[in-house]
Amino acid sequence: MIALYLGLFGLLAFVFGVGILGWRLQRFPSKENAEKYSRIMHFLFFAGLVTPGMLWLFYPGLTHLDELVGLDPLPLKRFFLITGVLVALLGLYLLGITNKSLRDVGSGANAFRLTKRIVEKDIYQYSRNPMSLGYYLFSLSIGFISGSTFLTLGVLFGLVPAHIFFLKYFEELELELRFGEPYKEYKQKTPFLVPRFWQNS
Repeated sequence: MIALYLGLFGLLAFVFGVGILGWRLQRFPSKENAEKYSRIMHFLFFAGLVTPGMLWLFYPGLTHLDELVGLDPLPLKRFFLITGVLVALLGLYLLGITNKSLRDVGSGANAFRLTKRIVEKDIYQYSRNPMSLGYYLFSLSIGFISGSTFLTLGVLFGLVPAHIFFLKYFEELELELRFGEPYKEYKQKTPFLVPRFWQNS
């Protein structure tokens, strides 16, 4: 159960960090604070949301999470396995092309090396957060492939809402402070998460 408590603690620490740093950024808006707090939030993301899931691979093992909390595994094992593989491929594709765009166009990376310019090309012309979408899909696919009801529900009702809270309450303001009016214009014309593959008239 220690592994599960660690995951819950990580999730709460991430959400708490979003709340505190988002509030501070609203009270003390500046490009310098945006950059500093962004690096702190990326640390909390990896420490709070990514690391516990990596530890679960080794203890207790993804297929044993349901046993610890008294849940039955997902039904229709073959269906969820095939669906999980397809969702994983889509998630990995989005993670791959977004990282390439951030490096090539934004001169940055997906975490501590902040982008130097707004990325509006490639997949980013259809969605403002395609990397996050890829992360959600890949995380969900792990729940499907492992057959874990606990992990699947944890992604849907814990990880995804917590990360969307981060995007809306913290990251959008942080990007406005770093990039100014061009980001506000980009935000107005581009969908938040789900890609739209047609242009506004």
